[in-house]
Amino acid sequence: MAFINFQPKNYFNTKLFTGTGSENAITGIGFQPDWVWFKSRSNTEHHKLYDAVRGVQKTLYSNLDNASYTDAQSLKSFGSDGYTVGTESAINGNGQSIASWNWKANGQGSSNTDGSINTTYTSANTTSGFSISTYTGTGSNATVGHGLGVVPNIVLVKSTSADQHWCMYNSNLGNTSRLLLNLTNAVETSRSEWNSTNPTSSFFYVNNDDVVNGSSATYVAYCFAEKQGFSKFGRYTGNGSTNGSFIYTGFSPAIIIAKKTSGTGDWIIWDNKRDGYNETLKRVYPNDSGAEENSATQGVDFLSNGFKLRGTNSNAWNASGGAYIFMAFAELPFVASNGVAATAR
Repeated sequence: MAFINFQPKNYFNTKLFTGTGSENAITGIGFQPDWVWFKSRSNTEHHKLYDAVRGVQKTLYSNLDNASYTDAQSLKSFGSDGYTVGTESAINGNGQSIASWNWKANGQGSSNTDGSINTTYTSANTTSGFSISTYTGTGSNATVGHGLGVVPNIVLVKSTSADQHWCMYNSNLGNTSRLLLNLTNAVETSRSEWNSTNPTSSFFYVNNDDVVNGSSATYVAYCFAEKQGFSKFGRYTGNGSTNGSFIYTGFSPAIIIAKKTSGTGDWIIWDNKRDGYNETLKRVYPNDSGAEENSATQGVDFLSNGFKLRGTNSNAWNASGGAYIFMAFAELPFVASNGVAATAR
């Protein structure tokens, strides 16, 4: 039974708003978000990602391999309870329904010298198990400090200076495997991006591949360590039924990100805000720019201690016999030190 002594909403929160097409201060997140992931729900627009380490206006797309670029009318500033966005249509188009997923790290941070590569900045939140690091590649086998003090389960690396795929290490798949966030590809095995070595409590390993460590190229790494009652990074097998498998997390989820690993299939995001009740149907795909989908009988139930598959989609989340990984973050823990426990919706 999962026990927690902090409030998940202080470290992750989903914010929904309607774009105005003019400079727009968004509040109500509950903390300064250090990683913000935007997606227009109503329009075909790229996913746009920003963080406090790289700085405002520095845009990455989850659905493309493009290098980072500066857009003065994108995310203009971080605030203590949210952020201010400019006129850029993908994150503030007039009348567009926008979702943002927000994680708290620790501001811009400072250089981490635990690895053989000194990071430019590492912003680490050891309470929630999340850090952001930027570094310059060497083109040879190296280690990069993550600042978490525990072994990360997820390492997500993106080149900011070159067009390269988003490359993910996942402890459920092992250190010779990778997933690509911007593509539908199945898990790729017999890979060496992580130098065939598991991360440690101080750093993660990279080889000389341009995706993670090209000479003089710059990178950002998002690292996650599982925290009981707040985050869960696991795997499940689909059954192809609307009465799908139950997946235990130990908390009521606020967001679920899933990906088929045994074959091609979209990445998928559900959250607890866009529907607000079961069955949770509204979903977007991190590898695709399409608007939000809302097909009947193709979703999940968010429960007090996990989630239950309800859809029969053969690719994205519940093919019979299909293998999947997921990342989940909590709305409420199943058991909390303040006596507030999660309930089903």
